[in-house]
Amino acid sequence: MAAVTMADLNYNHLRYFHTVAHEGNLTRAAEHLNVSQSAVSTQIRQLEERLGTPLFERRGRALHLTEAGRIALDHADAIFATGRELLATLQQSGRQRVPLRVGAQATLSRNFQLAFLRPLLGRQDVEVILRSGSAAELFSALTALQLDLVLTNQPPALDALTPFAVRRLDEQSVSLIGTPELCPPGQTLAERLDRTGLILPTLASGLRVAFDALAGRMGITPQLVAEVDDMAMMRLLAREGIGLAVLPPIVVRDELESGALVEIEALPDLTETFYGVTVERRFPNPLLAELLNAA
Repeated sequence: MAAVTMADLNYNHLRYFHTVAHEGNLTRAAEHLNVSQSAVSTQIRQLEERLGTPLFERRGRALHLTEAGRIALDHADAIFATGRELLATLQQSGRQRVPLRVGAQATLSRNFQLAFLRPLLGRQDVEVILRSGSAAELFSALTALQLDLVLTNQPPALDALTPFAVRRLDEQSVSLIGTPELCPPGQTLAERLDRTGLILPTLASGLRVAFDALAGRMGITPQLVAEVDDMAMMRLLAREGIGLAVLPPIVVRDELESGALVEIEALPDLTETFYGVTVERRFPNPLLAELLNAA
């Protein structure tokens, strides 16, 4: 095979590839580029022929980058970032906004997400793109380099072959929280847990496992009124006064400040840990290090 030169590549090939790689789907990429799917497929095929290697593999309806595709995307990201810098310089319009793509587990505390992202919010040179989803969806997007970072309270299992790097961002105490009407004075923690209905995380949660162990040590059988896998929904149910919620106070910070909810007592040995998950990249987003260092 003859050696490939820069003359064999063009900006249009890279633009189509770059869009498909970040969208992960030909239909969405075609809509974004305002062209037909066949036009996108043709450009990708021509680029693969010139490079002599496939850049995508199809799994169901989704397209996933091959190893060569990931390398190509790193270079394409750098090329398009340089192109944006060039346009901004020549047009004397200042620096273009640099995007940071963050995935957050759908059940994660919104207050934590806001506090974590606050150092970048409102900056004129930054565009924060926040995507919510299941852990599986987000880790798949991270591996495909469609996200720069995933925020979660359930880090992925790691072994020698996994591409993830996990960083602990914060650890919050977990408390018993409820409306003032459900929090009469003079009761011990054991009495509250034994006599009042509880809003608890689901059994799949590490927090629920730790709470059940605490209840076992205390010799009590809690009255379960709701079992929820979403902290935002636990917050709403607690505000409705249907029971006492087992939550990190940061989840209901506004309600605690207004007096709508009361933090009764911190639960011994129970914490909620928040993690940032990344993958090693040849050209990491410079905003990522800035954000993680501020955490």
